[in-house]
Amino acid sequence: MIASVISKLWRSETPFDEARIKVLFVCMGNICRSPTAHGVMLKMLHDAGLSKEVFVESAGTHAYHVGESPDDRSIATAAAHDVDLRPLRARLFIEPDFYKFDYILAMDGTNLRHMLHRRTDSERPVPGRVSRLLDYATADVHLHDVPDPYYGGVAGFDTVYSLVEAGCAGLLEQIKRDLELAPTG
Repeated sequence: MIASVISKLWRSETPFDEARIKVLFVCMGNICRSPTAHGVMLKMLHDAGLSKEVFVESAGTHAYHVGESPDDRSIATAAAHDVDLRPLRARLFIEPDFYKFDYILAMDGTNLRHMLHRRTDSERPVPGRVSRLLDYATADVHLHDVPDPYYGGVAGFDTVYSLVEAGCAGLLEQIKRDLELAPTG
């Protein structure tokens, strides 16, 4: 029973249409970095009492792992920080995402470029903020990109977790400011 409670905790509590703010994290395959950011953000929102205000999801720019669970090393690293990634499944970033989410956060410049190349109508303005996650990092982070840990060892996943946590902390502060300005349903 406790596993089902914990699993529910790390999914967005608010249906997409009811959320005041919608956040999408994007990496290449959606099994390492973006699901880590997804889980970390959900935990931060829960801890801040904001999980009913914000919808969180993650996606990949490539369809290598669609439908798969996050990488076991991502799951283990996140679990060490009380974040459960097991309920998450990889999905592909698609052009309509540009018009559905308030924040679309790439883990690196390469995936940011891949996302932007998906836009078929470059004249249509994107209503949300499209950037790299670490653009929001307020901690002493001197990187712009969250490195892909897939082909490395466990230490790479620890690095990813720390960087994602720093980016999500800054994003959470921005979301809090946005919620103060956003009208309530």
